[in-house]
Amino acid sequence: MHIYLVVAGTLVMSLMGALGIAALTTGWVIPWRRSKVLRPRLWGYGALMCVVGGSLFMFLGPFSGPPIGVRGGVAWCGWVAFMAGLGVQYLAERPGRTPRPTKTAV
Repeated sequence: MHIYLVVAGTLVMSLMGALGIAALTTGWVIPWRRSKVLRPRLWGYGALMCVVGGSLFMFLGPFSGPPIGVRGGVAWCGWVAFMAGLGVQYLAERPGRTPRPTKTAV
């Protein structure tokens, strides 16, 4: 069963990495997210952060056996990076700040 999980995790991370690279280079986002993503390049950076963090977590954490020493700490840093990538993707779906003209006293 372990090999099936490793293959599935590798496929998911590879697909997500490809989507992140596509968003960075061309601005293309998957059709069911296209209406919500306002900044595709930022979404692509978030996707790549998720890929790096998720891969560190999966392949140094639960898929590699019991965490030993530094490997367990790096796996949890990967989890934090994965969550940060999700946060960046969330920010890509929100509108940016619009500059307001300054009010000057006459």
